[in-house]
Amino acid sequence: MVSAVYDLQTAESLFKPGRYIYVVFMCHLAIEKMLKAIVAETANEIPPKTHSLIFLIKLAETRLPQVLFDFVTKINNASIVTRYPEDFPTLLKVYPKNATMEYLKTTREVIQCLKKDRRLKR
Repeated sequence: MVSAVYDLQTAESLFKPGRYIYVVFMCHLAIEKMLKAIVAETANEIPPKTHSLIFLIKLAETRLPQVLFDFVTKINNASIVTRYPEDFPTLLKVYPKNATMEYLKTTREVIQCLKKDRRLKR
C-alpha cells in the first residue's frame, strides 16, 4: 500500500512538467499495487505477475462504484500503450494536459476507495 501511494505521488510530480504519458503509466501502477496489496492480504501469498487491473479486481473480490470500475477498465487499456509506445507522437496527442488531469483525479478516487478495504493492514 505504501508503494502505491508513492507511485501516485510520483504521478502527481510528473504532471507539472508535462510528462503526461508517464503520469498515466504511474496512475495505472498505483492502482495495480493497491489491488495486489488486497490480493496479498486475502490470499496470504504473493500476487500473480500481471498488469491486468480487471483480473486483479476479480482476484481481490473487491467492488468499486461503477464509475470507478469504468475508469479502471479505461486505464487498464491504456497500460500497454504507455508501457510500450509504438507511435510516440500520436500517444502524446492522446494524453493532453486536461485528459491526464482527469486520469490523475480519478486515480486518487480509486486509491481512496481501495484504501478503505478492511482486509488491508494499516
